[in-house]
Amino acid sequence: MALIGGWTLAAYRQPEGFDSTVDTISALAAIGAADRWLMSLALVVVGVCHVVTALGLTWVATPGRIVLGLGGVATALVAAFPLPMAGHGVVAAAAFGALAVWPAFDRRRGEPVLAAAVLLGLVGWFAVSLVTATHVGLAERVAAGAQALWPLVVVVTGRRPERPR
Repeated sequence: MALIGGWTLAAYRQPEGFDSTVDTISALAAIGAADRWLMSLALVVVGVCHVVTALGLTWVATPGRIVLGLGGVATALVAAFPLPMAGHGVVAAAAFGALAVWPAFDRRRGEPVLAAAVLLGLVGWFAVSLVTATHVGLAERVAAGAQALWPLVVVVTGRRPERPR
């Protein structure tokens, strides 16, 4: 919720003309953005939450937890490399990539693999929108929102009480 709340509040604080369906999340934390600290703080909080979640997901295979943790570190680094700094694209791509594929490393079959496919599809939509310049902000927010919410789904559904025999 930090990510969605962060981009909502930061977008509200921007001057007239900011369009969340067109303008990116990174634009909210960019050098020169109004109250850029709001989006930067949200990115750091979400990144730290991903790392903490990765440490706590003991029922997920270690490679998946590592990739989730790396995605969290990369998310926090997006705040450290705001637009137009060199390196922004690299850390943003690393964050989107890691947060899309980590479910596929889960030792369970089915649901995690499907989740990774959906998350990769959303990141693909975002990548295409960057090239075509159509609804970039919308595509990014849908992909980033889904990536931020999937760990919650794993936490809520992952620990099921054992059934009595």
